Amino acid sequence: MNILSPITHQQQQQVIDKTEFYIQLAASIYKRKIKPVPVYFDLTGRSSGMYIAEHRRRYIRYNPYIFAKYFDDNLENTVPHEVAHYVSDLIYGLEKIKPHGDEWKMIMQSFEVTPTVTNDYDLTGIPVRRLQRFEYKCTCMTHQLSAIRHNKIIRGKVAYLCRHCSSPIVLCE
Repeated sequence: MNILSPITHQQQQQVIDKTEFYIQLAASIYKRKIKPVPVYFDLTGRSSGMYIAEHRRRYIRYNPYIFAKYFDDNLENTVPHEVAHYVSDLIYGLEKIKPHGDEWKMIMQSFEVTPTVTNDYDLTGIPVRRLQRFEYKCTCMTHQLSAIRHNKIIRGKVAYLCRHCSSPIVLCE
């Protein structure tokens, strides 16, 4: 299987321009000054885009491989999707709203874009990271946890409870 090449610098500039277009549109619609957001093309895996807000820093990451395979669709859907997350964060605050809740949907509709959450892309030729799974159990069933959750448990940072029986889940030996 051949791995796709990521989008070109020219295409990256188109994505940046489209991101800025939606930021300016939101500023006009909501009568607010909205600063440009940094844009990176370093996202890998199954997601086309991701809005990040951490430690007073906000930025958008795009997947250059998925954009390469589905450029027009991502330009018209993923870009406003991520900008809507940014705008909803600035207007409402992420801790006060659901990621794809009514506020986010309203912003997407103000952009005249259908507020869809996921895309069903064929990822053939796109480098995709696969996480190792670990088997855990509770009193009622077994669970498959990702390496990320497994490592959090091992480091003692978190404990998970079963959603069905509310008992702690433990690593199968």
